[in-house]
Amino acid sequence: MNAYAFSLAGAQLAALPSGALFWPEQRLLCVSDLHLGKAERAARRALSPLPPYETQDTLARLEAALEQTGAETVVCLGDSFDDDAAARALPQAHRLWIATLQAGRRWIWIEGNHDPGPVDLGGTHLAELSLGPLTFRHIADPTARAEVSGHYHPKAAVRGHGARPAFLLDERRLILPAFGTYTGGLRSRDPALASLMGPRALAILTGPVARAIPMPR
Repeated sequence: MNAYAFSLAGAQLAALPSGALFWPEQRLLCVSDLHLGKAERAARRALSPLPPYETQDTLARLEAALEQTGAETVVCLGDSFDDDAAARALPQAHRLWIATLQAGRRWIWIEGNHDPGPVDLGGTHLAELSLGPLTFRHIADPTARAEVSGHYHPKAAVRGHGARPAFLLDERRLILPAFGTYTGGLRSRDPALASLMGPRALAILTGPVARAIPMPR
């Protein structure tokens, strides 16, 4: 899978090149910040127009990750929808696609700052999830340990190359990159991220191969 394997609080995990996280022991796939419906929201708010294909592309990549890993549990780590209206406006074809992906799987929507309350899309809606040694939540708690979160859309770069979405990892936490197609990013050197991550933190770059580098600061 060209993944980067690592341990957090004793859990053996894999950062996939796609930006998804896989926990083989639990058969669990975790993705963050899908922001489904971002193009619809931009059009509704008369913002800069975006081609209306991002939900299709995001779901196609999620489907590929599920087929690749055989995951039986899916955790969507918040900001799965760009806002409440975008969730309600999902075309029926995309609703059916999500239902197909959910079939036979435990599916958990973690609440995010963009997310609506429970929507009629199946699965379970939680503020956070504790499973084994790990806690999954949308926004990192600076005091927490053994935490998996998202929210910041982290990016990092090797010198001379453009920035890529990246996982940020230290001994206390993992922050996932945004999985959604139309999502920007925050450089790892930004104070909001640099203050959360320890001095030995890694940035695991997405791309053809998940590659770990010292987190740029």
